[in-house]
Amino acid sequence: MNSLGEAARAVLLTADPHAKRRAARELARAWRRGDLAHRCDVAMPDRPAWPEHPQLLPPNRMPSRRKGGSERGRIAMLHALAHIEFVAIDLAVDLVGRFGGEFPRAFVDDWIGVAADEAMHFALLDRRLRALGSHYGALPAHTGLWEAAEATSDDALARLAIVPMVLEARGLDVTPAMITRFEDVGDTASAAILRRIYRDEIRHVSAGTDWFNRACDEQGFARTLTWQSLVKSRFRGSLKPPFNDSARLDAGLTQEYYAVIAS
Repeated sequence: MNSLGEAARAVLLTADPHAKRRAARELARAWRRGDLAHRCDVAMPDRPAWPEHPQLLPPNRMPSRRKGGSERGRIAMLHALAHIEFVAIDLAVDLVGRFGGEFPRAFVDDWIGVAADEAMHFALLDRRLRALGSHYGALPAHTGLWEAAEATSDDALARLAIVPMVLEARGLDVTPAMITRFEDVGDTASAAILRRIYRDEIRHVSAGTDWFNRACDEQGFARTLTWQSLVKSRFRGSLKPPFNDSARLDAGLTQEYYAVIAS
């Protein structure tokens, strides 16, 4: 594989979770070594290869997770987070392979780094699941995350608006409460993993916001109005408070983007 596009496609077509994780990190190393030409010259798959397990269900068919601090409930929460991070590997790699040729090398640098982060997050969560007697794939997971990729497969600006600036930004809203929940029951190991993920997510949202704003400026689009229009037309869900305004601000995602269209 000589090009960025070929290497990205190979990661997406790797089904085994741990092989995909390793492939994403090797993609990052190969790019940083200068082994890959900055060409996105092959088509990305409509859907990545995924393992037989976990069983994937529509979001409305997912069993409800226990709110308490039982080990079973914590395993379910960690499994859901592991699935988010697993799909996030593909989301970042697809962004690079599908749209990286439209942007300068610095864009690829940022999103290759995001893919490597997501791979590391997945490894940390699966390791924690195994320490608790479970593993990724032991419980069902939902199909909703990749829908955002399908809805924005034709437009880099839309992809940036939805994936980092909506989906990852939602992680900034909900992760602090999850950290507190784990700490309250003495699960400091899980809480430490979530703190690491939370810090990285701020950088990911910042990268998405920065590149979205740059693309808008280059095309002469109003930043906030363009983002609001794309969210309304391309995102199937709704923006629901409460928002972690402080963390969002740290990532450059100010209230003027999302406050007026929040439900």
